[in-house]
Amino acid sequence: MDAIAKTARATVSPADGLPVPRRYGAVLTLSIAIAMAVLDTAIANTALPTIAADLQASPAASVWVVNAYQLAVVVSLLPLAALGEIVGYRAIYIAGLALFTVASLVCAAAWSLPSLTAARVLQGFGASGIMSVNAALIRFSYPSRSLGRGIGFNTLVVAVSSALGPTVAAGILSVAPWPWLFAVNVPLGIVALIVAVPTLPHTARSGHRFDAVSAILNAGAFGLLIVAIGEGAHQAGPLQIGLALAAALGFGVALVRRQAAHPAPMLPLDLFRRPIFALSAVTAACSFAAQGLAFVALPFYFQTTLGRSEVETGLLMTPWPVVVAIMAPIAGRLSDRHSAGLLGGIGLFILCLGLALLALLPPDPTVFDICWRMALCGWGFGFFQAPNQKALLASAPPHRAGGASGIVAQARLMGQTIGAALVALCFGLAGGQGPALALALGAGFAGLAGIASWARLLPGDPARRPRPVEPRDRR
Repeated sequence: MDAIAKTARATVSPADGLPVPRRYGAVLTLSIAIAMAVLDTAIANTALPTIAADLQASPAASVWVVNAYQLAVVVSLLPLAALGEIVGYRAIYIAGLALFTVASLVCAAAWSLPSLTAARVLQGFGASGIMSVNAALIRFSYPSRSLGRGIGFNTLVVAVSSALGPTVAAGILSVAPWPWLFAVNVPLGIVALIVAVPTLPHTARSGHRFDAVSAILNAGAFGLLIVAIGEGAHQAGPLQIGLALAAALGFGVALVRRQAAHPAPMLPLDLFRRPIFALSAVTAACSFAAQGLAFVALPFYFQTTLGRSEVETGLLMTPWPVVVAIMAPIAGRLSDRHSAGLLGGIGLFILCLGLALLALLPPDPTVFDICWRMALCGWGFGFFQAPNQKALLASAPPHRAGGASGIVAQARLMGQTIGAALVALCFGLAGGQGPALALALGAGFAGLAGIASWARLLPGDPARRPRPVEPRDRR
């Protein structure tokens, strides 16, 4: 009883948002950090052939520059989110940002593939520190009546960073060697750190202890799941894939059993018992799987099937993130007044329609044929993302914002990983028709996500209850 009381006392909610001058500083540091993490992923993917050639590494070996970063993020997201509830979200964020900045400098100084891979692991842990508590810090930086607006702006930053990634990489490589791709993070990271210390909100801390055993089980479950997905994507033997999946399942079962009675489980089982949270998490994972399928399949379709150049491919991919950047703030503001189930369902069925139309492109499509379909997908994806993320955060009590924030990032990463792996499967099954099959499968995932979103409109959804009209936040 004493432990429960201690936890309850420690989880008193802080003030509703930050005052305006300080809030602007918090938003600035959060925006810089999440932009660096998103840009870094896109930049590394774009520059991988250049890095491999310079380090005299084979293409297969150089993939670890990307995989090492991804694995580090996957295995540490939920443990760091849980640790944030104990030591404070700002502490995890500042430590993650500092590690990411230092690791970027180490990446720039790497002299071989093993040294670069090791630095990328450190960089992945730093990025995980940023992403695991990003949504929680947004929740405590904005007043509750403006949370959708804050999430919409964060989605805008992510979309713009994603769109600019390949262009930034190409621009840097045109004037400097590849180490500068990582070195540019250092001054940005220092600025973000200087702003973060005086501006980020101090939040209540939980009274429970960090469960290191659960962190190890979590790393085994999600790490081996990613390995199994990667093996499947590269058409490994059934035995290899089966062993990895079996081991991941074993770690997962052990994790669930250990966490079942925990007051604030690392794998947030308590939050998944809330229907709105569970449906929002499913919606997020399915929608990002749809995005992953499209973003991996479309470049192959444009270059291999249509014979477009790399520059043309980049331009053809641009309408999607550009329209997401336009729609995200609009949807964020609407989510402060309307149900996430309604807004998300509309957006996801628009995304489903856009992907289906891309799958049915004529044999020799014009630029206009492609661009308006890509814009339709961006409209749907942008209209869903901010309301859904707000639903995930708002459906969790304030003292469990860390668990909700971790699931926001984990659902995105797992969905994109599954989508990318399914593209390889589609190519293996359908050959030249692989991109069309992947896009059709993406439309199916988007439709499934839309159904999950509409399910939040069933009776009992607190988001359906009318909210009192409040004056605009003019501070």
